Amino acid sequence: MKNVDDLIESAAELAERGLSKGEIADELNVSRETASWLVERSGTAAQENDRSAGGNGAGGPQDIHVDWSAIGRDSKRMGAIAEAMADLLAKHGENVDLTIGIEKAGGPIATLVARELETDLGTYTPAKHQWEEGDIEDLGGTFSRNFAGIRNRECYIVDDTVTSGTTMRETIEAVRARGGEPLACVVLADKQGVEELEGVPVYSLLQVISVGNEE
Repeated sequence: MKNVDDLIESAAELAERGLSKGEIADELNVSRETASWLVERSGTAAQENDRSAGGNGAGGPQDIHVDWSAIGRDSKRMGAIAEAMADLLAKHGENVDLTIGIEKAGGPIATLVARELETDLGTYTPAKHQWEEGDIEDLGGTFSRNFAGIRNRECYIVDDTVTSGTTMRETIEAVRARGGEPLACVVLADKQGVEELEGVPVYSLLQVISVGNEE
């Protein structure tokens, strides 16, 4: 994707396919607020107004879009990235036997990381996948029964990006609620520059930080 207009078009297509705004945020690697704004701007008249006012969706929320599709479309590249992410986690020793992937994008990455680390695999679907409007705290996420359970185990948590940290915090809390103990989290890209969440260290291959004055 080259500009905000491309993101607006993609958001419109995803909305037409029935995805919630939370799922759209996940697909486009943006915050829920940004996803909501993109969907609202997806009408032709709204886009024309944006262009006449300065182009490329001027006035939108402050956010950074991370497009890692060049990695995701190729299994060999994904394997190489997973090896690097696994290496970031390896400092925590060999006793961890479970890797949790945050759906959707974190699932495939976690599968490859788990293979590198020779751990079991679990997946967590966060509350934002149900989110449209209002308070996300009223919603809840779920662990898939098709994969490994927590069962009071130490584990790693894997996702593609950290945008606000809300989803990662939710996953950490969900693991602890099941009696598990997250020892570390790892992502491809961190848009917040966080070093830890809820007392759990967060590692990233890339930190993408916005520099400049907000207007």
